[in-house]
Amino acid sequence: MMLNTATNVVIKFMMNKYLISIVGPTGIGKTALSLKLASHFNTEIISADSRQFYKEIPIGTAAPNPDELAIAPHHFIHHKSIKTPYSVGAFENEALEKLKLLHSTKPVVVMVGGSGLYVNAVIKGFDKFPNIASEVRTQLNSELESKGLEFLQEELNRLDPKIYDTIALKNPHRVIRALEICRGTGQPYSSFLNKNKLQRNFKTISIGLKADRPLIYERINKRVDQMVENGLLEEAKSVFKHRGLNALNTVGYKELFNYLDGQWTAEFAVSEIKKNTRRFAKRQLTWFQKDTETEWFEYDTDLQDILDYLSKELKKTS
Repeated sequence: MMLNTATNVVIKFMMNKYLISIVGPTGIGKTALSLKLASHFNTEIISADSRQFYKEIPIGTAAPNPDELAIAPHHFIHHKSIKTPYSVGAFENEALEKLKLLHSTKPVVVMVGGSGLYVNAVIKGFDKFPNIASEVRTQLNSELESKGLEFLQEELNRLDPKIYDTIALKNPHRVIRALEICRGTGQPYSSFLNKNKLQRNFKTISIGLKADRPLIYERINKRVDQMVENGLLEEAKSVFKHRGLNALNTVGYKELFNYLDGQWTAEFAVSEIKKNTRRFAKRQLTWFQKDTETEWFEYDTDLQDILDYLSKELKKTS
């Protein structure tokens, strides 16, 4: 029996697997859009927000609230404790397994999140590095404390000038990670990038939400005020004794820890949260706008316009 063209398109669509990835700066409305798309496609949502993994800190991470979580099934929200180390590599493996399971019954899955490294890990694959003896990182941490970050930056420039020009040099974790590979292997960190990545068995359609920077900053300021009203300070107090954990080395908690330590006033701590969140949003935009395959929409674009674009892309790749 011969099938008509329309039937062929439907069959191809059902056979193909799709991931709709929603990116953009913090506070722009990604969660709201993900819920609308999940409802439209009758599907589930994967979170690629590295802070929303942790169950102890829902307020400061702006995790979906219970009502939002009830609209569509979510994955990788509050599934880890701040006490449990969790790497981007582990997330990549778990997210791919979850996608495989979801795609067995749903041709379209939605992913949302502002953590660019985690988004890329799912879509493009995470770079694979050799295992390095723990003593190397211990030594680097010791040198960071005794000699300072600039000393490590200079070494990185000597050992791997390519990565030195692209890495976030003010982030000691990134610098130490790169040097850990350089010292442990005797090869540049950059030599391991973009190799041995697994092929994905799904097609990604990436859409981004944007707005003029003053509006983004205004939304961020209002969001922080709302977090404080919702109990952010009490949440920070509840995890203060764990302040040395990597999961808490993030905007919203570092500032309030300084207040709880008596170093800052509460008012100044909140102003610093706003300032550092605005800086974070700027870095997010810089990261995501490097991907030329992302289609950008104004944050208040009518839902139907986005659905029309997605429909066109789904037909194009079917």
